Amino acid sequence: MNTYRPLLNHVSRGIRMIEIAIENHDTQRALKIGACKGRMGSGVKQLTARYTEALKKRKNTEDLIRAMFVLHAVDQMGDALLNISEAVNSANLGQPVNIERYHSLKDSVARLDLDDVTIEPVAETRSGSGISGISTEGDDGYVAIFKDGEKSKVKEERQGVEAWHDIFPGLAPKILSYRKTGQSASLLIEHLAGLTYEQILLNESRSVLDGAFKQLTRTLKSVWKETRTKKAVPARHMAQLTKRLGEVYAIHPAFQTDDMTVCGLSIPSFERLLKKAKAAEAKVKPPFSVYIHGDFNVDNIIYDPLEKRINFIDLHRSQYMDYVQDVSVFMVSNYRLQILDARVRDRILAATRRFHRFAADFAKDAGDDTFEFRLALGLARSFATSTRFILDETLASAMFLRSRYLMEQVLATDPADAAGFHLPVEEIFDD
Repeated sequence: MNTYRPLLNHVSRGIRMIEIAIENHDTQRALKIGACKGRMGSGVKQLTARYTEALKKRKNTEDLIRAMFVLHAVDQMGDALLNISEAVNSANLGQPVNIERYHSLKDSVARLDLDDVTIEPVAETRSGSGISGISTEGDDGYVAIFKDGEKSKVKEERQGVEAWHDIFPGLAPKILSYRKTGQSASLLIEHLAGLTYEQILLNESRSVLDGAFKQLTRTLKSVWKETRTKKAVPARHMAQLTKRLGEVYAIHPAFQTDDMTVCGLSIPSFERLLKKAKAAEAKVKPPFSVYIHGDFNVDNIIYDPLEKRINFIDLHRSQYMDYVQDVSVFMVSNYRLQILDARVRDRILAATRRFHRFAADFAKDAGDDTFEFRLALGLARSFATSTRFILDETLASAMFLRSRYLMEQVLATDPADAAGFHLPVEEIFDD
């Protein structure tokens, strides 16, 4: 028993602090509870090494195995203390938080040099990163945004923001701090004034929407012109779709069907269409590349009506590529908004068709005569892959069928005649 006494003393000390930490909402005491697990670490490692070495000698094996089980049980007590510590801190902060995240958040907020800071959960990305808003007493909005998660994802975000500052200054928010710990990392980012394009599209007046659209298209045109390069970087939409198809079927298994024959008419499976469309896509290259956002959804665009300024956020996928990638993602992100109100729905679809006209005009001026052929494939990709985020079967089915229809339209055209392809925009973006 004396062997485990130092470890059990840490456990006992942690247990004594639990009730006080909960009753007083004492974050510092909660942190001390979690620290008990850390203090036990070296002792657990030393005993594990000692027992493992002794087992190799094959003496007193039964006693040593029992000792290992006891050690494991004591180590689990430390894990329980850490879980309790994180639960108390999560309750105090009003959002899920582990010890590592707490220290990252504390260090980042300290850099702001502010008093009476309030931290509120804002969102969680699909990749699992947490996003929190930081404000001070009396503020109408946030002063900064804290984002943390898997180190590789946060690092990509940081690199994307820094690249935009180099390539096209003013579009991306400023990074206030960056911190990495183990396999996690965090960013403290400037909070941008304004509304997301999604908020404007759904809730604001027609004049505000027109202002946002005008500034967005003006900004995109400038970015595309100034970053244009002769090196063609195909989007490979069908390869992207192939990669995500398993996730789509996991959410919507009914979408996976075999080849069929109906009244003598052959109906190929989605995979067969996809394979043929991939071969057709490979024969049509974009004439140039630009620096794209990479995840150009309506909630990743910020418009400030007072300053008449556009900003981009969530930039971890930015790179040089065919601009059709951003065009298709933006158009489908409009369509997939789950709005049933007929008036608002008509407004969304009208705005989507208006954006297409802008992009088509740019393509014409740039001498890009296969724009609509490539866009059809980009839309097919975005419609299908987006269904993995849609649980409404009616909307998901409408999107998946549009993906199939677009591929069929592309395959009805010889890639050599891609310049003559006409995208059926009215049919696709009409309920």
